[in-house]
Amino acid sequence: MTTIDAPPARVQRARGKRRSHLLTASDKATLGVMAGVPTLIQFVFIWAPMVLSIILSFMRWNGLRLSDIKATGLTNYQFIVQDYPPFWPAVAHNIIWLLFLACVATPLGLLLAVLLDQRIRGSRIYQSIFFVPVMLSLPLIGIIWQLMYARNEGFINNIAGIANTPAAIDWFGNPSINLWAALVAATWRHAGYIMVLYLAGLKGVDPSLREAAAVDGASASQTFFRVVFPAMKPINIVVVVITVIEALRAFDIVYIINGGKNGLELIGALVVQNLVGEGQVIGIGSALAVMLLIVSLVPITIYLSRVFGRED
Repeated sequence: MTTIDAPPARVQRARGKRRSHLLTASDKATLGVMAGVPTLIQFVFIWAPMVLSIILSFMRWNGLRLSDIKATGLTNYQFIVQDYPPFWPAVAHNIIWLLFLACVATPLGLLLAVLLDQRIRGSRIYQSIFFVPVMLSLPLIGIIWQLMYARNEGFINNIAGIANTPAAIDWFGNPSINLWAALVAATWRHAGYIMVLYLAGLKGVDPSLREAAAVDGASASQTFFRVVFPAMKPINIVVVVITVIEALRAFDIVYIINGGKNGLELIGALVVQNLVGEGQVIGIGSALAVMLLIVSLVPITIYLSRVFGRED
C-alpha cells in the first residue's frame, strides 16, 4: 500500500505565495482594518495602561502636573505592605471571597448543572432563569441587591416582618455582616456561570462511561464522583481559573454598596480609591494594581501552560 508524502516546504511556500497574489488591494485593506482596529483598541485600553501603571508604581505623583512626577523606587510597595492600614484587611477579604466562591458558589453551580442534566421537565426554563444573573452587569447586580437588603424598604426585611422596627437588620451598613451579604449577591451570579460551564461539560462526557459504571454496579454518586467528574478535567481547570480570577477582580458590587469601605475593603476597591477622586495617590494605586496583576497572572499562566501543553 503506497503512502502520499506531504509536499516539500518549498512547494508549500510557493502555494502560499500564489494564494497571497490572489488577494486584491481592497482585500488586503479589509484584512488590515479587521486585524489592526482590534489590536489598536487592545493596545490603547489594555496594554498601554498596564505599562503606564507599572511605571507609575515606582513614582510619586498627585495626578495634576507631569513636572510633579518623582521616582521613588520601591517606596510605594514598602508603604503598602508596612504602613497602609486597609491593605491587609483587603487581602483577608479577597481570600474570604475566594474561599466562599470555591466552597459555596462553585459547588452550587455544579449541583444545579447535575440536576438540570437529568432531563427534567422544563429544564430549559430553569437554565434560563439561573443564567439571567450572568447576563446582568455586576453594578446592576449590586443595585438589585441593595434593593433586597435595604434596612426599611428592602425585600428581605419586609418578608421577615422586621422593616421599620428596631430589629431591622442593616445588611450593608453593618461591617460585621456586609461582606457576607455581598458574597451572597456575588454567588447569585457566579453559580449561574458555573452551571453553564458544567452543563457543557456533562453533555460532552461519553455516555459509554456511565453505562460501563452501571454494569459494574456503581451507584449514581459513585458514577459521578469516580467516572463523570474526573472525565470533565478540562472543564474543572477552567472553573478553577475563573473562580480565582473572579475573587481577585471583585470590585463592582462592593463599590456600588459603599465604595469598598466599612468592612468591604477589597484590593480592587483600594486601587480605584487611590486613582480616582479626592486625595488620589497615583503611585499607591498603581502599585496596588501591579500587585493584583502579578497575583492574577499565576492562575492564568497555569491554565495557558496546560492548554498549550495538551495541544502540543
